[in-house]
Amino acid sequence: MIKKETIDAIFEAARVEEVIGDFVQLKKAGSNYKGLSPFVNEKSPSFMVSPAKQIWKDFSSGKGGNAISFIMEHEHFSYPEALRYLANKYQIEIEETEQTDLEKQALNERESLFVVNEFAKKYFHDVMLKTDEGLAIGHSYFKERGFTEDTIKTFQLGYSPDQWDAFTNEAISKEYQLEFLEKTGLTIVKEDKKFDRFKGRVMFPIQSMSGRVLGFGGRILTNDKKAAKYLNSPESDIYHKSKILYGIFQAKQEIASKDTCYLVEGYTDVIQMYQAGIKNVVASSGTALTPDQIRLVNRLTKNITVLFDGDAAGMRASLRGIDLILEAGMNVRVCTFPDGDDPDSFAKKTPIDELQRYLKETATDFIRFKANLLMKEAGGDPIKKADVIRDIVVSISKVPDYIQREVYVQECASIMDISEDVLFSTLAQIGKKELQEANKKFVQEKKMEVVKDTPTETKEKVDVMYLLERKIIEILLIYGNYEEDFDEHELKVEDEKVVTVKKQVKRKVFDKVFLSLQEDEIEMSNPVFQTIYNNIITFYHTNENWNLESYLTQVAPELSSEITSIIMDEERYNLHQWEKQNIIVKTKDLGVQQYVTETILTLRSFLIFEIIEGLKKQLQLQPENTRELLNDVVDYNQLKQTFSTQLGRVMSRFSS
Repeated sequence: MIKKETIDAIFEAARVEEVIGDFVQLKKAGSNYKGLSPFVNEKSPSFMVSPAKQIWKDFSSGKGGNAISFIMEHEHFSYPEALRYLANKYQIEIEETEQTDLEKQALNERESLFVVNEFAKKYFHDVMLKTDEGLAIGHSYFKERGFTEDTIKTFQLGYSPDQWDAFTNEAISKEYQLEFLEKTGLTIVKEDKKFDRFKGRVMFPIQSMSGRVLGFGGRILTNDKKAAKYLNSPESDIYHKSKILYGIFQAKQEIASKDTCYLVEGYTDVIQMYQAGIKNVVASSGTALTPDQIRLVNRLTKNITVLFDGDAAGMRASLRGIDLILEAGMNVRVCTFPDGDDPDSFAKKTPIDELQRYLKETATDFIRFKANLLMKEAGGDPIKKADVIRDIVVSISKVPDYIQREVYVQECASIMDISEDVLFSTLAQIGKKELQEANKKFVQEKKMEVVKDTPTETKEKVDVMYLLERKIIEILLIYGNYEEDFDEHELKVEDEKVVTVKKQVKRKVFDKVFLSLQEDEIEMSNPVFQTIYNNIITFYHTNENWNLESYLTQVAPELSSEITSIIMDEERYNLHQWEKQNIIVKTKDLGVQQYVTETILTLRSFLIFEIIEGLKKQLQLQPENTRELLNDVVDYNQLKQTFSTQLGRVMSRFSS
């Protein structure tokens, strides 16, 4: 268990914009930051971070919270794991206690897979550095590749002994369960026999963006033609090859700071480029590029350069995958190396200054590169040339920006010696076909929808109550500690008559809300809002000074998303830059007293409205009680009229 003092130190040190900035490219938007959602695919940013409030909100997925909740959501960490991650980031000492057998059993399956992989990473690394076999074979191989000790440590490279079950036996002796060794793919189980999957291979741990070990890649060092040169972990609950890029953990900060990413093919390409000084580099690990992999880069930068070796056939096969990058609205460039060189070999022999200059000067815009390459291959064959033109136009159609499309059409028309009109016409045909397919899909989806006919009265009731109760929570969160002069009404006897006297009382906003709701014995109909309300009021009454950051540290994770939604709603307009369109959004803090008073009175009026409607229904069902019920209706109507007078408007009916 982590001590409270340590938890407080972590919360105090962690800055939400710094923590999220490791995973998402954030850009300044007024006093906040915005970026693309890391949880859904999107082209327009809907992810907002507030440094002042130390919270974040993703308006696309509805998720939100503080730095801890982001790490928990993004990396699927438990609460203690998120704390340990941040403690490590901010170099805060954290007391770790050895897990008991009972605690190990309590780990859920997904966490158990991570624990097993973490053990395997350390085991392979230690075997390579601390055993004769590891030093003679694994360590020697990496040294021959030119990797330094620092590089080996940075990427946690390792070696799996050339024995059938050395790793498996060691893991079982340390009380790791065979079930999870098998599910991660580290151990192969056949009937009553157990084998190490990566026997006799040098090991490359594959890490998530936060550094968790998802799986492994292993390279064989013998000339066994029956065995695959590279072997990866099989798909599991935590490892999906199509959703991860090798090196993303080591490269993420450099990608964000340099605002560009280099994409290579293999593990050693990444490591050699990184060691040479090009640290913003990742690899697709031999797979065709996928939308999920592109999305990882797109969170950090819009600029990507694909590095190819001199193999024309290999380049041709990779071009189609790059269309996906264009579709994501990214800027794509291509850089090729001289024949016989790949990123690994070229980086190994080239000084850093020369390497950087080569990458900068040789990189070419993808569309221009593709047009030149394919036209060269087509030669003078008119049929091949027609196919190339269609292929290029398909790529151009993937570019979301219309101005960029037009520029590409002009350039490609010149390269391919064809009129711009033909290219624009072909582009329009592709667009028309895609639109027809999209419409067809939309119609089919609409046919599948089942629309439930909800009575208007019920929708109005739910909507109004929800909005009013949500406003109460918003007031407590944002303005609760404000001190305002409130108009209050009390009954007095003057000249033997009961009269209402108005007076001004200075109160904290949270006190005003609490006393008003307590006076009417109001409890919120929404159970989540009621829980949050009780939580906030308790915090105000037990803490002398209100601080939003302090409050959020003790909020249960299941409430944090709703709370941040409420707080960040008033920041939502920044995403759309409404002020640039001359749309002025009124800020509530210009009239907090009025905003609070009107919200409370509107809530009370709505509840009176509900009571009156209920009495009218009783009149129909209980004619014998007509006189008594009518008297109640008159009394409540008078009370409603009082609220209307105080509000300065007639409260005739409510709608959403």
